[in-house]
Amino acid sequence: MTRVYVSIGSNIQRTQHINACLDALHGRFAPLTLSPVYESESVGFAGDNFYNLVVGFDTRLSVAALAQVLRNIEEANQRKRSGPRFSARTLDIDILTYGNAIGEVDGVQLPRPEIVENAFVLLPLADIAGEEQHPSRRQTYRRLWQDYDQTRQKLWPITFPWQPS
Repeated sequence: MTRVYVSIGSNIQRTQHINACLDALHGRFAPLTLSPVYESESVGFAGDNFYNLVVGFDTRLSVAALAQVLRNIEEANQRKRSGPRFSARTLDIDILTYGNAIGEVDGVQLPRPEIVENAFVLLPLADIAGEEQHPSRRQTYRRLWQDYDQTRQKLWPITFPWQPS
């Protein structure tokens, strides 16, 4: 089994799509470790605020197979890929880490660079895996968050209603 962390974000019907995503992940990979859900301003474009969180789970799937499962969940939630990279979306699920893998694996860059670039990825990851080390930076996620310029991006925790069924 390999420990995986994925980021989840939505700014279109946020509660509906994140609940559907968590239901799908729970059905396939339970038990899940969930960070708090954060609301954040859009990054890279003017748009509605996002809800973001990080989820950890164990899997025997390869990176390619996992990426396909996540893509299927996005598509089941009407994810459109035809627009610009930075745009509104129903659901965005990204593999952040896959064990301690480093480099491109099955077309996925690991660990995902956004971990240290975006507060809405780093803070929730630090919340649930604070003492784990970033595979290539060899610092804990808690330390990376402490060193992060926390004035760059605004985000705040929200109460989120998901409960596993």
